[in-house]
Amino acid sequence: MKKILIVGGVAGGATAAARLRRLSEEDEIILFERDEYISFANCGLPYYIGNVIKDRQKLLVQTVEGMSKRFNLDIRNFSEVIGIDPVNKTVEVKNHQTGETYSETYDKLILSPGAKPIAPPITGLAEAKNVLTMRNIPDTDKIKAVVDSGTVRRAVVIGGGFIGVEMAENLQELGVNVTLVEKMNQILKPLDFEMAQLVHQEINANCVNLILEDGVDHFQKQGSEVVLESGKVLEADLVILAIGVIPENGLAKKANLKCGPRGHIVTTKDYQVLNAENDTVYPDIFAIGDVVEVIDFVTKEQTAVPLAWPANRQGRLVADYINGKTIKNLGIQGTAVAKVFNKTIASTGNNASQLDMKKIKYQVVVAHRANHAGYYPNSTNIALKLLYDPQTLKIFGAQAVGQDGTEKRIDVIASAMKMGATVLDLQDFELSYAPPFSSAKDPVNILGYIAENIEDGIYKTVQWNEIDEIVAKGGFLLDVRTPVEASAGAIKGAVNIELDTLRERIGEITVSKDDPIYVTCQVGQRAYLAICILKGHGFKNIYNLAGGYSTYKTAHYKLAEPDFTVGECVPKKDDSVDEDIDQGGVGKAVIKKKVDVTGLQCPGPLMATYDAIQNVESGDLVQITATDFGFVSDIKNWCETNGHTLISQETEGKSYISVIKKGDSGENCSLMPAVSTQKNATLVVFSGELDKVLASMIIAQGAAAQGKNVTLFFTFWGLNALRKRDGKGHNKTFIEKMFGAMMPKGAARLPLSMMNMLGAGPAMIKGIMKKKHVDDLDTMIKKAQKAGVRFIACTMSMDLMGIKEEELIDGIEYAGVGTYIASNENAGTTLFV
Repeated sequence: MKKILIVGGVAGGATAAARLRRLSEEDEIILFERDEYISFANCGLPYYIGNVIKDRQKLLVQTVEGMSKRFNLDIRNFSEVIGIDPVNKTVEVKNHQTGETYSETYDKLILSPGAKPIAPPITGLAEAKNVLTMRNIPDTDKIKAVVDSGTVRRAVVIGGGFIGVEMAENLQELGVNVTLVEKMNQILKPLDFEMAQLVHQEINANCVNLILEDGVDHFQKQGSEVVLESGKVLEADLVILAIGVIPENGLAKKANLKCGPRGHIVTTKDYQVLNAENDTVYPDIFAIGDVVEVIDFVTKEQTAVPLAWPANRQGRLVADYINGKTIKNLGIQGTAVAKVFNKTIASTGNNASQLDMKKIKYQVVVAHRANHAGYYPNSTNIALKLLYDPQTLKIFGAQAVGQDGTEKRIDVIASAMKMGATVLDLQDFELSYAPPFSSAKDPVNILGYIAENIEDGIYKTVQWNEIDEIVAKGGFLLDVRTPVEASAGAIKGAVNIELDTLRERIGEITVSKDDPIYVTCQVGQRAYLAICILKGHGFKNIYNLAGGYSTYKTAHYKLAEPDFTVGECVPKKDDSVDEDIDQGGVGKAVIKKKVDVTGLQCPGPLMATYDAIQNVESGDLVQITATDFGFVSDIKNWCETNGHTLISQETEGKSYISVIKKGDSGENCSLMPAVSTQKNATLVVFSGELDKVLASMIIAQGAAAQGKNVTLFFTFWGLNALRKRDGKGHNKTFIEKMFGAMMPKGAARLPLSMMNMLGAGPAMIKGIMKKKHVDDLDTMIKKAQKAGVRFIACTMSMDLMGIKEEELIDGIEYAGVGTYIASNENAGTTLFV
C-alpha cells in the first residue's frame, strides 16, 4: 500500500486521484485543495457569467462529498500545502479554516497547483474597486454579482487571449458596451495575423470595440477610467484583467525544485521533478498541469501549454507510472478551439510566427472551402491554413476559422500529426461525407491536393504580405476573377483577365515566358486552373497567391472605429436614405426582389446580386441574404463602384442581410463605375510649404462643402505635412534617418515659400491667423478629414524619401498613382499645388 498526496485538484489533480483509485483499491490517497472547490469546469466560467450556462451547480464537475464517496478519497479542501521536505518525504499543510498547521508524510507526491492570472504592477490597480480577474469559482461569483447588479453599462476587457475574448463576447451578449484591449497587433496568439483578422472582423461585426497595439498605462478614479499608453481614456464600470497566466510555482521554489526560464517546473519525461542545484531527480515527486514545462510535439523544445487536455492526460499518465505502467510522453501539440460569436476558431501545432521565431523553414498551404455541400442549405466558408516541412513533408501545424465543422477539420489534422502522417497523406484520408456534413472532397483532402501541386512543381506560392512589394517592383499579377468581382475590390496593379477568356486573351500578358507571373483569384482554385492554361502556353515561372484575394483582403482589414454608445447593438443604416423599408409592400420603399444566396461562396453572392439588380427598376430595393462573411465588405465596394446605394446591413443568426437601392444609371447596371459627371475634385499636394498646403486645405474644404468627392494626393515634399511630430519609423537605414531629420515633422513646422526668415515668417502668419480666428493647419487637416476629404500618401515617394507609415497621421490611405488616377476620373477640379 502506498500513501499518495496530491496538491491541487481541477483537471490535473482530480484526474490523477480518480485514476489512482481505479488502479488500486489499497492505496491511501489524500488530495489537498487550497480553495473550496476541487473539480470545476473552468472553461465554462465565462458562459456562466453570460447566462449561457444558467445553473451554477453544473459548473461543479465533482463535489468534495461526491468524489470522496465514489473514489474513497481523503479530500481536504481549504487546506494549502506550504512546504515540502523531499529528503524526509513530508509536506507541511495549513488549514485555512482553523489556522492549524501540521505535517503529512508521503510515499508519492503529485504537484498540480495550476496557474494564476497575471496582475502586473499597473499604477492605480491597488486602488481600483472594479478590476477583477477570473481563475476559479469565487472569482466568477464576484464578476457575476457585479454584472447581475445592473450597474455595468461599459466594460473593458484587457487581454485578447481565450479568456479575454470569451469574456468580451459574453458581456456583449448581456447588452454591455465592451471594449477589448490587446497590446499586440492581434488577438488569439495561436493564429497567424491574417487568420486572426477574420476574428477581428467578427468581433467588430458584433459591436465589440477592439483596440490593438495599445496597452494599459494606468487606472484612475478607482478603476472607473482606464488610461491607455496612447493616451486614450476608457470609461469602465467593470474591468476584466485577462492578460495571461503564470505558473503557481511558490511551493516549488520554496522546496528548491528546478524551474524553467518562465517559472514552470521542469520535469523528466515521466513527470518527475528535479533539484534546482544539481539536477538530481526526485523519483517520488511528480508535477503536472499548467505549472509544468512540456515538450513541444513539433519542435521537441521545452514550452508551456496551459490547456485542459494536457493537464488531464498528464494526471492519468502519472497515476499509471506510479502503479508500474510504462508511459509515453510524446509532447503536446496545443490543440485548441474557441467560440467567438458566430465563428469557431481552432488550431493545432505551431503557427508561422512560432516557426519564424525558431528559424524553422516551412511551406504554407491555404484553402477556403465550404463546410458542407454548397447545394445543401446554410453552407458556410472555412478558412484553413496549414504549415509543413518542405523536406520531410511532416505537418507543423494548422489553423481554421469558420462555423459548423471547423474544429472537426483541425481534429483530423491534429490526429494526422500525432500519427506521423505527411501533408500528402491528407489526400488519402477517407472522411465521412453526406451533403449536410461535408463534400465528397473534404477541406482536409483539399489541403493535401494543394500541397501535391506545390510538391509536383505545378506552381510555387506567394503570400499575402509579399505581393504588394512584388507588384510595386514591376511584378506581373494576373487576376482571373470576373469583372464583377474585380469591381468589388482588387489588388493594386493587378491585370484582370477572366479565367474563361484567358486562352483568347493570352497575348495581353506582356512578360516573357521565363519571367515570373503571379496569379490570383478569389481563393486560389481558379488561379490553379489559369496556371494550367499558362503552362500549356509555355509559361514556366508561375506563382499562386496563397488563399487568393480573400486572404489578401482579410489581412488588410481595418478595425472599426470604437463606438462607446450604450444600448442595443444595431447595425448602422445609410443616413442619406430617408425611405422606409417595407417588407410587405405598404411603405415608401418596397423590397422588390429578395435573393437567398446562403451557402454560396464567392463569387456566387456577388454574381447573384448583379443579376438581381439588372432585373429591377432604378430606385427599387433588393435584399440579399448571404452566409459568406466576405460578401459583407464586397457588396459595400461594389455598390460604391457601380453607383448603387447600400441602405442597410445586419446580422440574423449566421446570415448577413444587405438591402441595396438600385442607382439611377439606367435599366442595366454596368460592370464599370457609374460615377456622376464632374462630381470629383482632386489635388496633388507636391509642396511642403506652409502657405501652399494651407491653400490646398482651404480649397479641399470648400469643394467638400459643395458636395464634391475630394481627394488629396500627397507626394514628395507634401508628405511632410502629414508627418507626426513624435512619429518614429521602424527599421530605417542610416540615410533614411538622416533624411528624415532634415525634413520638417508635421504641419506645424512647415516653412513659407517666401519670406520664411528662419522661421519668423511662419510664426507671423500663424499669429495673424489666430487673431483672425482662422484655423491652424493641423486643425484644417482634421476638419478636412471629418468632411470626408480623402487623403492618399504616395507610397513610391514614401519609399524614396524613407518615410514609414507609422510616421504619418491616422486616417490616411497608402496607395500609388493608379489610385489617384481612378479618383481623377470625371473630376471637375484638378489642381497641382
